[in-house]
This record gives sequence, C-alpha cells and structure tokens, in this order.
Amino acid sequence: MSAPKSLFQKVWDAHAVRQLASGQTQLLIGTHLIHEVTSPQAFGMLRDLGLPVLMPHRTFATVDHIVPTDELVEPYADPLAQAMMDELRKNCAQFGITFFDRASGKQGIVHIVGPEQGITQPGTTIACGDSHTSTHGAFGAIAFGIGTSQVRDVLATQTMALGRLKVRRIEVNGALRPGVYAKDVILHLIRTLGVNGGTGFAYEYAGSLFDGFSMEERMTVCNMSIEGGARVGYVNPDETTFAYLKGRPYSPQGAAWDEAVARWRACASDAGCRYDDVVQIDAADIAPTVTWGINPGQGISIAENIPRPETATSADEKAGIVEALAYMKLPPGAPIKGTKIDVAFLGSCTNGRLSDFREVAKYMKGRRVAPGVKAIAVPGSQIVALQCAKEGLDRILTEAGFEWRAAGCSMCLAMNPDKLVGDQLCASSSNRNFKGRQGSVTGRTLLMSPVMVAAAAVTGTVADAREVFAVN
Repeated sequence: MSAPKSLFQKVWDAHAVRQLASGQTQLLIGTHLIHEVTSPQAFGMLRDLGLPVLMPHRTFATVDHIVPTDELVEPYADPLAQAMMDELRKNCAQFGITFFDRASGKQGIVHIVGPEQGITQPGTTIACGDSHTSTHGAFGAIAFGIGTSQVRDVLATQTMALGRLKVRRIEVNGALRPGVYAKDVILHLIRTLGVNGGTGFAYEYAGSLFDGFSMEERMTVCNMSIEGGARVGYVNPDETTFAYLKGRPYSPQGAAWDEAVARWRACASDAGCRYDDVVQIDAADIAPTVTWGINPGQGISIAENIPRPETATSADEKAGIVEALAYMKLPPGAPIKGTKIDVAFLGSCTNGRLSDFREVAKYMKGRRVAPGVKAIAVPGSQIVALQCAKEGLDRILTEAGFEWRAAGCSMCLAMNPDKLVGDQLCASSSNRNFKGRQGSVTGRTLLMSPVMVAAAAVTGTVADAREVFAVN
C-alpha cells in the first residue's frame, strides 16, 4: 500500500513528464489561461520560431487588464489598449484559441471567468501569465502564475519547468465573528506568516473554517496566497466544489460527470499524509483587517494603531516601517480608524464576485457615499454584472453614489483609465498596496474587505463596518 499523499503531491506526480538535469520537473499544464498583457510577446516568439500552439483546446483567453470599464465602443481612446485588444483577437483566431471577447457576454477578469465557465477543475495543473493564478487552487487545482517566457513555453509545448514545492498546511478552525470576512482571513494570515513566509511552499488551506466556506470565499483566500510568498494555494475539493461546478459550460456532463467527481474526490489529500509544516489559527482571533503600509503584510486590525518604528523587533522591520510611513504619509502611533480616504474601490479578482456585491448592497441600501469620496464598483465579469443587474445590486450601489462600471481589472492595477490622482488615499478591495500600484506614483492604497470599503465610502474615513452598519 502506497504512503498517504497530499493533493499537491498527487497532482504534481500525475502531471510530471520527466525530471530535468536542473533538478526541476517538466510539468504538463492541463489548462492555460491567457490575457492581453503577457501573451503578445509570447505569440511573437512562437512566430519567430515557426511554432504552432501545441494544444489550443487547452488554452482560453479573455481581456481584462487594459480594457476600459467606462468605455464600451471601439476604437478605445487609448491606442495601446486597442492595439493589445486587436493583437489578442488576431492571435486567438490564428491559433484556434477560445476567446471570451467583450461581444461574447462572457468576458471578465481571467480568474473569475475560468471558474464561472467550469474551466477551472480539481486535480489539474493551471498556468496563467498573472500573479494571482493561485485563485484557481480553491477548486483543488495546482495553479501557477508565470512570466511571458513561460507563457511561450506552455503555448509551444503544453509544459513548463518547475521546482517541486514544499507543502504547508494552514488550519483555521472555529467560526469568524460577525463582520469578519474571507478577505480578513487572508490579510491576517499574511500578516502572521509574513510576505515571504510562503517562499518555496504551496499552502493547503484546511480546517473547519475552509470546510464551511463558499467557493467564492475560498477563491478570495487562495487569490492572495502569492502575497504571502506562496506560489500555490489550494483547498481540497469537496461537495461544495462539485455543487459549484455542476452544470457549468465546460464541466463534464452526464456519465462523465460522475466519473469526474470520483476522480476529483480521490485527488484530495489523504488522511495521515506528511506536510513540511503545519500552522494552526483560531478563527475567533481574526478581526476586520486593514493594511497601513506598502505591502499586504503591513496590516493591522481596525482597532489597532499604526506601528511606530521603535516597536520593530529587527533592523529590517524598522526600515520597512519607516519607508512605509514616509510613503503613506500616516502618523506613527495613530489609530488607523478615522483616517480620511479619497477613493473607494470595489472589484478585482479578489473581491469582484457576486457574493461580494450582494454583501455590500445589503448594507449600502438607503445609504450615501460621503461627500468628496469617489466610489466605483466594478464587476469581475460580464456574467457577474448580469447577475447583479437581475438582483438590482447595481441599482442599490448607484443610488448610494457608486459609479457602476463594466467588467475588468480596473483600479486594482490601473493599466486602464481607472487611476488614482496625486497622493489620493484609496480604500480598496483589491490585492496589492505596492507603491504606485493604482496608477499614481504617489497614490496610496489601504486593502480591506468589500464591506469595510463600503463603510469607508459612507463615512469618508477608515471605519469599523461593524459599528457603521450595526453588524452583529
């Protein structure tokens, strides 16, 4: 009888083509997701080499990063955005790749489109030229963000070279307190383990909290695994996974469905398998969390004060605090609560799904965005936008003073017209708060859950949503 294995080991071994002289594994990539930013150069390299796309049926494309969210008619005002759109269309047509273009009604952020179409499935390997590909691990897949040269490799060979990762099991048990969300969970984990804590690891999220999470909550946590240094983050597939996938366009049908579920169930980690590390967290210890600095690990609970440099436990930590405070223009030792904001952003591959807008609309109904605050809400896909319209969620948000936009990455990384201006401070439901991330070299970002963004929008300051909305 073989030794018990983790899901990571099972999926890796099942997709290993051969061991390379470098010590890396040549790994078969089951599904390749592409978009307009990291694919043009890769296709150009294929043409230079006279190579075809080896398995076009395993590749799916959408447009998300550069697409304007307030402009639907082409040509776009930005000629570069139009050129990238045209290039992706040309490449997909030439190489026979399925493209979820805007006219398809299925366009959106790549990490939202894959799951909602049923393309993302358990037990497979997934690659995409985007850092947050770890999102797809919520389904029990091993999903990697890759660079442009690796996009070329996958297009040409359907494989890529990777070093095997260690596996850390992160168990979160118990129940979250009211007003605490999946976004708070991952911000808390990154704060606890560090932005480099996951280097060399795949994170397996487990415990009663993740067992009870919806697929959208699991996606939020897996999405930001890379922000904690982990290349991969995943949750073992279960009945929640199968229920989500059943009936979706690319999910198996009929007898093939039952066979797939049996296969997916078997790929979950075995009881008694070995992990390289185990971390245990009590869900009750997690509070609404807000970042104050320039990386996602620089976060505190809404009740805490902004750190002072002299509280650092190392020279490196002290230097990091000093640098962050200088950029963020926040006073050391002051409460984070009450910090004035200029912009509120709802959206991104982290929190641009239907459940996010449902939760925000529940609390925003009958309320108004504070004077002087620019608030925008951007659905993660055209399908999410359609669902929001059917439920009247878009109307609730627009009546409250949010601008309701078309699907796209929007202000998460501002490779489109949605940008901060000057040193504006943004309460954001996105995933990165790096310097200049939201389009201005001096723009400032505070990461938080969507409901916390809503509370900030209503009050004009960083606020405790539990107090603003009487969450209990």
